[in-house]
Amino acid sequence: MHRKRKISGRKNQQGVIITLVAVFMLFVIGAMAALSIDVVTLYTARSEAQLAADGAALAAARVLANSGATSDAGLLASAEIPAAKNVAIYVAEQNQVGGTYLTAANIVSVVFGGSDTNPTVTVKVQKTDLPTFFARIWGTKFVTVGASATAEAYNPSGTNALGQPTIPVAPSCVKPWLLPNIDPTNAANPIFDRNTGAISNAALLGSTPTGFATRLRPRCTTGANCSAAPLLAPTAWRYYPGNPASFPAPTQALPTCAPVLTTPYEESIAGCVQTPIACNAQVQIDNTPFTTFARETEAADAVNCLTHATAGADTVTSTAPPSAPFEFVAGAGNPIPGESGNDVMVSDSLVTVPVYDVGPPGPPPYPSPSLPPGTVTIVGFVQLFLNPDGAATPNSGPNNGRVNTNIINMAGCGTGAAAVQPILGNGASPVAVRLISPP
Repeated sequence: MHRKRKISGRKNQQGVIITLVAVFMLFVIGAMAALSIDVVTLYTARSEAQLAADGAALAAARVLANSGATSDAGLLASAEIPAAKNVAIYVAEQNQVGGTYLTAANIVSVVFGGSDTNPTVTVKVQKTDLPTFFARIWGTKFVTVGASATAEAYNPSGTNALGQPTIPVAPSCVKPWLLPNIDPTNAANPIFDRNTGAISNAALLGSTPTGFATRLRPRCTTGANCSAAPLLAPTAWRYYPGNPASFPAPTQALPTCAPVLTTPYEESIAGCVQTPIACNAQVQIDNTPFTTFARETEAADAVNCLTHATAGADTVTSTAPPSAPFEFVAGAGNPIPGESGNDVMVSDSLVTVPVYDVGPPGPPPYPSPSLPPGTVTIVGFVQLFLNPDGAATPNSGPNNGRVNTNIINMAGCGTGAAAVQPILGNGASPVAVRLISPP
């Protein structure tokens, strides 16, 4: 018998292989862990960059929405709107990407596009020096992350001219003033085409209907005016008060005023009615009896509160028609500390007022809409800059409810708007701002 020879080095070889496999697996697991940490870091930074681009694009589009640019094609003749670009850069710089704030060098571009009445802003941000952690073992010390976003200032008035279906809008913070669709400069014409929502008279932009008879004021000056049937016929630039059911008074974020606001009507003017009002919606006129001139006095007190009249109201740079986008200058009463005398993007004096259908076109007196008494259909909105009431008159005293206004924007949907989910508006503007890229 022959015994098998033992191979003396086999056990030693097996031990070496196991050690090598263990070291290799440790290296692979470590590399995967390192890679996953860097990937997560990169993914987080990419999300932060996207948020920065989104916020900057929306803020710049908001400047366009409040500037009147969507109601007058001539205001966007320039390929670059300096105020909107400056806001985009400022907002982007308030964001951190990878633990450090963006700088002007990280905003690659701010590009304006879209149509004249539906302008867009595309903002691209990029950070090229995002440090890695474990990927350095492969020689990669820094990586680049970036993102872009496009926001649109959507005015439904212009979509019909582009051959597109009109999608309605539904702004919030709408004031309880139901304004007839009658041009304040020519009572034979409407503000909007009642079918398409197109702006009938672009020259209204920037205009300031003035004088005791043409300032914005209530149609109902006594309780009988609005409680009687039929209602008084609609008159240009004179509104009916909205029913509290359609314009519920806000319960919070009300401004502090002197005199103190005491009625729901005053609060719904000075505060923000959170319930959106949509184009083609039917809303109710408030036809409850009230004391003679009560609506005018309440409106005057609320307007003076909203515009910070006592401390110093904001102002607007305006011509009719405007030669440049509107700009707003903060007054001493502006609630933002340190802004007095500076340009501001928005103002408490900016308000949205709904425009209702007065029926088929024709010369005055206008026929009433074919709806129950006290019910009207909204066909558009006007954005107004309110100046303090304040002007004394022999009959009505210092607060007469006849408000001097500047027309900042017009957004019409008409009765032919598509029966689809409306686009929600933003704050004091009927021109909605929305992201259209990325989806």
